[in-house]
Amino acid sequence: MKNDISRRGLWLMLLALVIIWFGNLEYRKLVKPDEGRYAEIPREMVVSGDWTTPRLNELKYFEKPPLQYWATATAYTLFGEHQWTSRLWAALTGFAGVLLAWFAGTRLFGRQAGIYAALLLGSSMLYSMMAHINTLDMGVTFFITLGIFSLLIAQKEERTASRRNWMMLAWAGLALAVLSKGLMGLILPGAALFLYSVFNRDISIWKRMHWFSGLAVFLLIAAPWFVLVIKANPEFFDRFFIYEHYTRFTTTVHGRYQPWYYFVPVLTLGILPWLFLMFDTALRTWKSTTRQARVFSPERFLLVWAVFIYFFFSISGSKLPSYLLPMFPALALLMGKQIAEMPSRRLFWLTAPVLAIVGIMLALAPFTAKTADTPLQVQMYSAYAVWLTVAAAVWFVGVGVALWLLRRDNKLVAVIVLAFSSLIAAQIGTSGHNTAARERSAYHIAEAIMPYVKPDIPFYSILYYEQTLPFYIKRTFTLVQYQDEMDFGIKQEPEKWVPTLADFAERWRNDKEALAIVETRHYPKVQQFKLPMKEIFHDQQYVVVMKP
Repeated sequence: MKNDISRRGLWLMLLALVIIWFGNLEYRKLVKPDEGRYAEIPREMVVSGDWTTPRLNELKYFEKPPLQYWATATAYTLFGEHQWTSRLWAALTGFAGVLLAWFAGTRLFGRQAGIYAALLLGSSMLYSMMAHINTLDMGVTFFITLGIFSLLIAQKEERTASRRNWMMLAWAGLALAVLSKGLMGLILPGAALFLYSVFNRDISIWKRMHWFSGLAVFLLIAAPWFVLVIKANPEFFDRFFIYEHYTRFTTTVHGRYQPWYYFVPVLTLGILPWLFLMFDTALRTWKSTTRQARVFSPERFLLVWAVFIYFFFSISGSKLPSYLLPMFPALALLMGKQIAEMPSRRLFWLTAPVLAIVGIMLALAPFTAKTADTPLQVQMYSAYAVWLTVAAAVWFVGVGVALWLLRRDNKLVAVIVLAFSSLIAAQIGTSGHNTAARERSAYHIAEAIMPYVKPDIPFYSILYYEQTLPFYIKRTFTLVQYQDEMDFGIKQEPEKWVPTLADFAERWRNDKEALAIVETRHYPKVQQFKLPMKEIFHDQQYVVVMKP
C-alpha cells in the first residue's frame, strides 16, 4: 500500500486527535503542588482584579511571569472556574505544538516528514502526559519551539521580506516564552545558536537575525509587564532576576537536587515508543550533516538544540522531568524526517524492542500496590493498577499491530496505529490517576467542609499549605508557622501571617467564628493548647476543625 494519506484522512486524524487530546481535562481532580498552585493564582487574579502582581494565598508570588496566569484567568472569566479551564492552556499549547511540528516539518523536510513529526510528538509519552497537567512547562515549550522553528524556516526563505516576517515571528515567540517562564525563553535559544555556530563553523546566521526590528518586537511584547510590575513592586527585580534565575539554577535551594543521571530514565521512558528511533536518528543526523560546514543545516541545529537542553538541565541544581520538554519538538522533526526516508523494514527493527518494554510494563502493572507504603495507598494503588494494566494492554496491542503492518510494508498506517495507541495509553494512565488522587488532592475535603466555609471568617492553615484546597473552596488561608515558597510574600506583608502556634491560639480564642486545617500528624501539637474546637473532617492525612 502506498505510504501516503489523503486530505480527508488528515482531517479525520485531526478530529480523532482533538477528541482524545481534550476529552479528559475535566475528569481528573487537581493534584498538588503544581496543579493547585497554577489553578489558584489565576483565580485570585480574577477575584482581585489585579493582573499585574501575581499572588498565591493573597501573598506576592514572583517565581514566574504571568502569561499562563493571564490565559487561565481569561478562561475562568469566559467559561467559569473548573478543572478543565485550569488545564486548558497546557492542553492548547501542547496541541498547538503538534500542529506546529506538522507545519514546520512540512516546510523544512517535506509533507511526509511533517505528518510523521506531528504523530511522533503527539504520542511521545512525556509530551502527551505533560500537556494534560497544569504546569508552566508546556506553554514555554510551545513558544520557544515557535521561535526556533520560525528561525529555521526564515533561513530557507530566499525573499528578504518573507525572511524578515518569519524572523519577526521568531522574536515574538521568544518574547512570549519569556512571559511564560522567564529569561530561559531567550537565553537557551541564544546559547544553542552560539553552540551551533561553533560546531558548524557558521556565523552567517547571526547576520540574518534582523536585530533592530527583531529586538523592537521582542521588547514591545515582553517589556511592558516587567515595567509595570517593577513599578508596582520595587522588590521584584532582585527576587525574579537574581533569585529565580541565578540562585535556583546554581544551587539546591528549592530542594529539587537530583544526580546528573536523573534525566536518563526520564528521557528513556518519556520518548517512548520512539526510543530506539531517537538514538538512530541522532547518530545519522550528526553523520549526514558533518560535511555541510559553513552552510546552514536545520537538521544539525535541531540536534544541537536537543543535546544542549539535555545537558544544560542535567548540570542544573534544580531538576524536574518536565524540564526536558523543549527537546521533544526538535527530536520529532528529526525523527519524522528519518521515518519519511527509511524503509519499513528498518523501522520495524527500531520498533520491535519497544514491544518487549511495553510487555514488561504490562506484566508489572497488576502489582502496582506492592509499591504502597500505607493502607490508604494499598487501596488506591490497587484501583490504579487496573487502569495501568488496561493502558499497557492497549499499548502492547498497538505496538504489535504496528509491527505487523511494518512487515507488510505499510509504514504510514503502522506509524499512525503506534502513535494513536501510545496516546490513548497515556490518556488512560493519566485519567486513571484519579483513583490515587485522594492522597494528593483536597477535593474530598472541600466537599465535606463547604457547608461550614464562609468568606468573612478566618480560615487558618497550620504548619502546612494544601495547594489544591483553596481552588475548590474558592478562598485563601491565613498561614500559621509555615512559609516555604511563600516566604518572600510573607516578608513583604507579614501582617497576613501568624508566626507561631502560640500566636494562633491567642487569635483562635478571640475569634467568634473560625476554621483551621492541620495535618493529622501535627494535630496533637494544636490540641496541647486545649482550644475550643469541633472536628468537621478527619482522615489519615488532615483534620479540619471549627470554633464551636
